[in-house]
Amino acid sequence: MTSSTSTPGLTRFNTSADSDALAALHEVCASSAWGSRLLAQRPYATAEDLLLAGDAATAELSAEDLAEAMAGHPPIGRPKPGDPTSAREQRGMAGASEELRAEMLELNLAYQERFGHVFLICATGRTGEQMRDALRERITHTPEREREIVRAELGRINRIRLTRLLEEDPA
Repeated sequence: MTSSTSTPGLTRFNTSADSDALAALHEVCASSAWGSRLLAQRPYATAEDLLLAGDAATAELSAEDLAEAMAGHPPIGRPKPGDPTSAREQRGMAGASEELRAEMLELNLAYQERFGHVFLICATGRTGEQMRDALRERITHTPEREREIVRAELGRINRIRLTRLLEEDPA
């Protein structure tokens, strides 16, 4: 997909009914404010324009909006049953040992207790060990530092998912 020209996926997104576009955006990011902002800016001239709008919307999420976005993400190592997106993104945990799975569960629970939300990481392309190591490190952060990292990770996830949305064939 080139970002300098319109693609069939971008045309489809730009011309779909508001309700359909909003539903697709909700699959990308569970924040209703994020989706509404992107919907309001249609049509997009290029895929890059849409990605940049997504970045800007992520940067401007309030604490409540960020919490809503994070609530749409399952814990690492426990993708939503029947959800191909979370299964694909967490593929690095697919072959993890029982020991690694148990450690991730324990670390996820400790993280959630410390920060009050799920550990969010752009898991695409990462191994289970890499995600564990990131979780071990990030659990030591201050809440303020961790909020910055969560926002950056959410931005990466949203970009990957928006790109996939534009590349998917609805047929």
